[in-house]
Amino acid sequence: YDVEGKGFDPTVGRIKREGAEKDGGSDVAVRSSLLSAVLCCNTTISKVKDPETGDEKWEPKGNSSEAPIVVAATKIGLDQSITKDYRRVLEIPFSSSRKMMLTVSDVSGRERLCQGGMELLAGTKLLSVCKGAPNFILDYCTEQLMEDGSTTQMTEQDKQQVLDIVDKYSSKALRVLAIAVRTFEAMPFDTNNDDLTTDQKFEACRTNLKLMGLVASIDPDRDGVPQSVLAARGAGIRVVMITGDYLKTAIAIAYNVNILQPSDDEALAAVDCARLRPDGQYLSHSDMDVLTSSVRVFARAKPEDKL
Repeated sequence: YDVEGKGFDPTVGRIKREGAEKDGGSDVAVRSSLLSAVLCCNTTISKVKDPETGDEKWEPKGNSSEAPIVVAATKIGLDQSITKDYRRVLEIPFSSSRKMMLTVSDVSGRERLCQGGMELLAGTKLLSVCKGAPNFILDYCTEQLMEDGSTTQMTEQDKQQVLDIVDKYSSKALRVLAIAVRTFEAMPFDTNNDDLTTDQKFEACRTNLKLMGLVASIDPDRDGVPQSVLAARGAGIRVVMITGDYLKTAIAIAYNVNILQPSDDEALAAVDCARLRPDGQYLSHSDMDVLTSSVRVFARAKPEDKL
């Protein structure tokens, strides 16, 4: 599916099927995926007035990766006020180790997730939603939502096909998030047990997930960045990018801003930060120096990697 429009204005454009003019905003999978995603967001969008020109424009407040989700959902009538109808009973924020955010919302009394959305099993009271890195979320998926709203088992072959799609969009400098859910009749842990850790609650809620879909968006390069990188290189400064983005996304962005050049060997110039800590242990100082002397793009970085 393609989302029309530009920027954060939710009043312009629609969601249509990729390569066609047919509207896709009423499709069960689209509505279910975006409503689930919105329930796992804390970002809002609103109109603000430019103090210099007096013009009004839409701006997000919160996480830049969540803003496109909120905008797309609003384009199909699922505006941010709809979350008031789904009381959030648990939130586990994104962390560099979990690579995803998780929320649990109250959906009791509903036969469908939302108007035009997927059906909920009888007795369903809670909806757990995971939003984050596709390669991490797919590890916990056992089912997938199909285009018509039906559910099928998810095989290893299915997961590889999804990862191929992620690679396709990532290589275009798009940031890709996966959305997956699990329904419950009750919380999957003892809510009266104050000794349970956040990680234990997280593990209980993220099992046997159903993949709802992927959301791909682009964060345009800031004005002047490509030129600044070239100026730095001309002055003998080696510019290095350290990012939490997926490797292919990081490589595409690095090319866009001139950190990588067409003549570069990607296998040597860009690495996943897992290379810094094989088997969970960081490289020795000498090995680290060898690696960092040639690499200009470090992807999927954790905060501690930057030290």
